[in-house]
Amino acid sequence: MPEIGIRDVAARAGVSVSTVSNALNRPELVSKRAAARVAEAIDLLGYVPNIAARQLRAGRSEAIGMAVINITNPFFSDLALGAEDAAEQAGYSVIVGNSYDHVDRERRYLDLFERQRLDGVLIAPVSESLELLERFRQRDVPVVLVDRVDPAGVYPSISLDDVLGGTMAATHLLENGCRHIAFIGGPLRVAQMRERLEGARATVEASGARFTFFGTETLNPQLGREIGDRISAMPPDDRPDGIFAGNDHVALGVLQSLISHGISIPGDVLIVGYDDIDYASTAVVPLTSVRQPSYEMGANAAKLLLEQLNPAGASTLQTRFVPELVPRQSTGH
Repeated sequence: MPEIGIRDVAARAGVSVSTVSNALNRPELVSKRAAARVAEAIDLLGYVPNIAARQLRAGRSEAIGMAVINITNPFFSDLALGAEDAAEQAGYSVIVGNSYDHVDRERRYLDLFERQRLDGVLIAPVSESLELLERFRQRDVPVVLVDRVDPAGVYPSISLDDVLGGTMAATHLLENGCRHIAFIGGPLRVAQMRERLEGARATVEASGARFTFFGTETLNPQLGREIGDRISAMPPDDRPDGIFAGNDHVALGVLQSLISHGISIPGDVLIVGYDDIDYASTAVVPLTSVRQPSYEMGANAAKLLLEQLNPAGASTLQTRFVPELVPRQSTGH
């Protein structure tokens, strides 16, 4: 079936092509009678305006792209929601891509954002390298890093102090009597995980307590249950008495496993998660967690990006949020 074009609409409505164009783009220039005829012809023919062509004429797509590491993690869901709400208030839409911990998927979404000529890009990058973003910088398309800092200071960013978050989690476990603390997290190519590990390890080793690291390639409840099974099988004297998980999904999986093996939480083992997702407070043993203001971070990232679209917009900025430890029953509170 041939594609319906603007000339077909004009012929059906009995008006000129320019009248149809005005009805679509500048309706104030068209009489109510002509506008009604154009609208009727569009409905009858099923005409869909060429948005790409309109974008080229206007010079703006009124849409921004957002790539996140793993949308199944409520932290990234809230991050995207904050960005969407802030963008919508400014008249922009957000196209969200889930990289799902894979650089190749991230690259495909960035390719899509470039082909669609989106006005800007928000990205929580999977890898350490930011080379994939160079194409946008060369075309003066603004990019804002989310939950990540650019060490070179080229790209604006909205992030959290994850070293401090790791320090807070380890300090809390130590203050509650733990002498053997395990950190479960990864992959370490993700800067946030490295920083959480760095903060926790330094704090534990400085105290003279024992530190164990369980490295992972992803973070989900199933993996948490598997590591929980491994910890449960350890001799009691060798088992960590404090666990800091890289996110709440893993922490909840560990908690479920340990309880199923008859290990008391917090009687035998204390657990701290990260992100403070909604499920943390409603777990069978409410989970102590390090809270990230995910919605606010997403909203601020979108606002910062939109500022870059203004010729007199903000210069390169690095905004870093501070985490908050929320104590609950999994550490005896």
